[in-house]
Amino acid sequence: MNPILLSIGMLLVGGIVGYSIRAVIFILRKNSVELSISEKLLHAREQAQKIVDDAHKKQESLFSEIKEKQKIEEVGFKITEDRLVKKESILDNRQRELDDRNKRIEDEIKEIEEKDRLSNELLEERRTILEKMSGYSKQEAFDQLIKEIESEFAEDLNVRMHKLENYLEESLKDRAKDILATTIQRLATPTTTELSMSSVAIPNEDLKGKIIGKEGRNIRAFERFSGVELLVDESPGYIVVSSFDPIRRATAVHALENLIKDGRIQPAKIEEELEKSKLAIHEIIKEKGSQAVFECGIYNLDPRIISILGRLHFRTSYGQNVLQHSIEMAHIAEMLASELGADVYIAKAGALVHDIGKALDHEFEGTHIDIGIKVLRRFNADERIITAMKSHHDDCTHETIEAVIVQTADIISGGRPGARRDTAEAYLKRLKDLENLASRMHGVEKVYAISAGREIRIFVHPENVSDLESKILARNIAVNIENELRYPGQIKVTIIRETRVTDYAR
Repeated sequence: MNPILLSIGMLLVGGIVGYSIRAVIFILRKNSVELSISEKLLHAREQAQKIVDDAHKKQESLFSEIKEKQKIEEVGFKITEDRLVKKESILDNRQRELDDRNKRIEDEIKEIEEKDRLSNELLEERRTILEKMSGYSKQEAFDQLIKEIESEFAEDLNVRMHKLENYLEESLKDRAKDILATTIQRLATPTTTELSMSSVAIPNEDLKGKIIGKEGRNIRAFERFSGVELLVDESPGYIVVSSFDPIRRATAVHALENLIKDGRIQPAKIEEELEKSKLAIHEIIKEKGSQAVFECGIYNLDPRIISILGRLHFRTSYGQNVLQHSIEMAHIAEMLASELGADVYIAKAGALVHDIGKALDHEFEGTHIDIGIKVLRRFNADERIITAMKSHHDDCTHETIEAVIVQTADIISGGRPGARRDTAEAYLKRLKDLENLASRMHGVEKVYAISAGREIRIFVHPENVSDLESKILARNIAVNIENELRYPGQIKVTIIRETRVTDYAR
């Protein structure tokens, strides 16, 4: 045979055999996959059936539990319903009892009203018969009886009324004395006086030369920047700082003490220390104001009012420290108000701020009372506090009992022995000079200096001085007082012009 044909035949036979083998393998694999899928489907069905059976079982169990709970709740509802029915029955019975009782009460009220009406008719009939028999009406008989009693017992009534008046007046005076004495004794504070000068101690006399400086440039710079006067040669070991403004004086003292400690004294350093001292004094002012309101128990004042109040620590009146005087007044006012049943808080707050205008009287025009009222109203202080403080010098009428208490506390505090630096001779001389100044004016009849020299009352001849001339006279006297006299605070000038006509009946 031809080898080529043989090779081709063998190749064909090999290809057919290979294909047959692959076909057999494919069919076997296909059958195996189908069998695996069938098994998985069967298993899945079994699992699904099992899940369904479990769900049915759980459903039946839950349904049984719900039924059981429902039965329990139904039993509870039944018990509650029975209880409510019983209560409703009890309430119905009570309501019927109340209705019966109300009906009985209404019947009794009607019976009483009927008896009262019959009684009034009998009384009216009796009154009518008595009026006919006596010939007097009810009011006429009453008036006649009162007249007879008054005429019979007039003397006894007058005596008793007079005794009652005297007893009441004496008891009120004794009560007032007891209250004032108790108040004064309960508060005993030390009194100190301050002048318009302060002293600064120096360790050696050589420092005086450094403070004066070359050709006096240091002392001139200090006085120019501080606004005070330095008295270097007044006393050994001290330098005196003089100024009418207490805050300015305190600032200068503080700066001078720091300069002495530092040792470097020259104009630039002086200006620097004075600026630092102003800040330090400002902090002291705030601290003193806060201490004052805390000590007096007053907590709702505006911080700006408290700061202004602290300035009074450096202010004196007749040598008395004004802040200490105000604190003392607050304590006195508190005790007086508690004794008299007044508003304690308003009384002591009014006493504490009564002189707040003195902290600013060098900066604004008007009396310290007017300035104080403006300050308090500007910072929204309680109007009752303003009413209590504004009349402590009788500039305004006393509208409340707290206002009278503030004035009384002011008199008590200022009247303590040693509280104010004002000798009897100087006091009498000042009043005499004041009266003499007004007495020399034309048309003046009598002159009286009152209120410790703070007011002068002038009586004029009405035929010599008219109403218009009275106003002019008051102004002229005020101007003369300003020009010729030296006095603290202000003086009120009052002109009194009255006409009296007298006749006699013979």
